[in-house]
Amino acid sequence: MPAGNRRRLSCLAVGCLAAVSLGVLLAGGIVFLGAEPGSLGPASPNLAVGEQVGLGAYLTLRSAELNAPVGLPSHQTTLQVKAGMTASQVADVLQQDGLIRDGTLLTLYMRYRGLDRGVQAGSYNLNGGMSVRQIAEALQSAAAQAVHLTVPEGWRREQIAAALAQTELDIPAGSFLRASQTWPSGYAQLAAGEEVANLEGFLFPDTYLLDPGSSADQVVAAMVEDFDQRVTPDLRAAFKQQGLSLVQAVTLASIVEREAVVPDERPKIASVFLNRLQQGLNLDADPTVQYALGLQSDGSWWKTGLTADDLAFDSPYNTYLYPGLPPGPICNPGLASLQAVAHPADTPYLYFRAACDGSGRHLFAQTYEQHLANACQ
Repeated sequence: MPAGNRRRLSCLAVGCLAAVSLGVLLAGGIVFLGAEPGSLGPASPNLAVGEQVGLGAYLTLRSAELNAPVGLPSHQTTLQVKAGMTASQVADVLQQDGLIRDGTLLTLYMRYRGLDRGVQAGSYNLNGGMSVRQIAEALQSAAAQAVHLTVPEGWRREQIAAALAQTELDIPAGSFLRASQTWPSGYAQLAAGEEVANLEGFLFPDTYLLDPGSSADQVVAAMVEDFDQRVTPDLRAAFKQQGLSLVQAVTLASIVEREAVVPDERPKIASVFLNRLQQGLNLDADPTVQYALGLQSDGSWWKTGLTADDLAFDSPYNTYLYPGLPPGPICNPGLASLQAVAHPADTPYLYFRAACDGSGRHLFAQTYEQHLANACQ
């Protein structure tokens, strides 16, 4: 036996002896410290009576930790258990991954229940919303592989819905669109009383590992929870310093996301739009028109080469026609665009247009005359 395992077992033995003493002195049997008999579940018949008493007392003392979520549901991991791995080795892996804080507690619970003998080789989809007890039970049956869903920055809800429908989850696009019409339970406060037509902008771009049995509502909840975690209190405070509510900031960030091609230009682009808002100028942002025009005959959601008729398309989202921000976000922006709105560059610019060299960069101008001079010849 490796020395590390010997040290672990020695520590466990000391803990068990201490627990035995505590259980005998305070409980007088197998009813521990106010816990109902059997509240831990049935003990393994393979344990000696003394070990049942000792482990039971120890685990009862830590019953709150056994039953509480180990972390955030957004912390998801796919655990690969190789043939021959022990329960304690599996617990070590989960602790090193950061999913659980105390691998020993998981190991002891599994030993008490006899679940340590049932860990199977295979793949397991686990998340921080599970308790130690639920993780122990889950390790008894290898799960199907997690379903990967990658949502790029700048996608609109319909694009996410279409991608989700192509995964093994087989969730119809319409189901996702309906689920993303309203806030998941517990998240309505994000809008702080503001009206939102749907959750566009709050479906955070990321790669998600989804349980094969996930529903549309669960997918939406995971995405909104990710947004809530990534958009920190400091970031929200910075939005307020710019005079923006959270919904307004996300709306502006969604425009920046669709305008920016080169990452380092995001703060400068954000400054242009904030300057225009402060001076009462229309935003004149092409992506808002693209959003209003919707699905094109070629299957694209973002029309390129806008015409004069397109720019005259009557929609509250058309910022050429209507002043201020559009009614809501036009896509789901990534963290960099949100940070650009929170911390814009300090510039006098009111205009920008694409450079003529195909680099994706923009030429910025303070006056309309300069803006016209920047046009391609």
